[in-house]
Amino acid sequence: MFNTKPFEGVNFYEMDWNLTGQLWAHDPVISKEGNTWYVFHTGRGVQIKSSRDGVNWKAEGSIFASLPEWSKQYVPEKEDESLWAPDISLHNGVYYLYYSVSTFGKNTSAIGLVTNTTLDVNNPDYQWKDEGYVIHSTAADDYNAIDPNLIVDNEGQPWLNFGSFWSGNKLVKLDPTTMKPEQGAQLLSISSRTEAPNSIEAPFIIYRNGYYYQFVSFDFCCRGVDSTYHIVVGRAKDITGPYIDKDRVSMLAGGGTLVDKGDDRWIGPGHCAVYFAHDGESSLLVNHAYDALNEGKPTLQIRPLYWCTDGWPYLKK
Repeated sequence: MFNTKPFEGVNFYEMDWNLTGQLWAHDPVISKEGNTWYVFHTGRGVQIKSSRDGVNWKAEGSIFASLPEWSKQYVPEKEDESLWAPDISLHNGVYYLYYSVSTFGKNTSAIGLVTNTTLDVNNPDYQWKDEGYVIHSTAADDYNAIDPNLIVDNEGQPWLNFGSFWSGNKLVKLDPTTMKPEQGAQLLSISSRTEAPNSIEAPFIIYRNGYYYQFVSFDFCCRGVDSTYHIVVGRAKDITGPYIDKDRVSMLAGGGTLVDKGDDRWIGPGHCAVYFAHDGESSLLVNHAYDALNEGKPTLQIRPLYWCTDGWPYLKK
């Protein structure tokens, strides 16, 4: 998620983030338009939730009624209507939502795009436009085209980072007009694990005070209370890397400084996103974790993310 207009009228560090309401969510991302907050997450047709205060959440339906027609060409084995790991960004007055089409454990996958000029379902201009296919991977590739995230660099150039397992996470330059990869665009490797099963995915890049920060998830989701997901981060001066962790280990060599590994209740936190408030300093970490007190169900978490004087992010326990 890249937002040229940070969340206005809020200081995340002054808010109470004890969430209530309909909190089932996997791979969540968040946005805010006017006084309403929105979460988009994995589920049938890309699921939507809304909140007037960022704390109490309710379900708002989905973007798609069925799988996009184009997806049958690239992911023919897809039978259910779940769309994974959306990413929402406001860029030049348009909301760009990238999403994944895939089947579990395979890299025959594709990323699609829809756009809208508003997130408010009551706005007469509310209409998701299917922009179609963006990029795909096949069983012959060494990468997996899921878990997209849009980042626009300091020179205004848009990029898409994505990836899951295999050879790790990738970065590709986008055409600013189509917001899809330019013809012949090179896939750049930005993070990976060095040993099988190469459990890394869901890159999310932000820029803060001279550094690009890449947040990723290590190990395994989707196992309820047996999940081992955890969130790590590295940073780089250039968007293309190299991304280095706090111990100077490259993220291409399995490096990553721990941000969150959960606790006795919240198991396997991961697939995170980071957002800044209008002050440019207070920020949020948004992710899912598996609630040990609620049958291990994937649950939305929204927490203040703090920054050390040396520029590394951390959570207060």
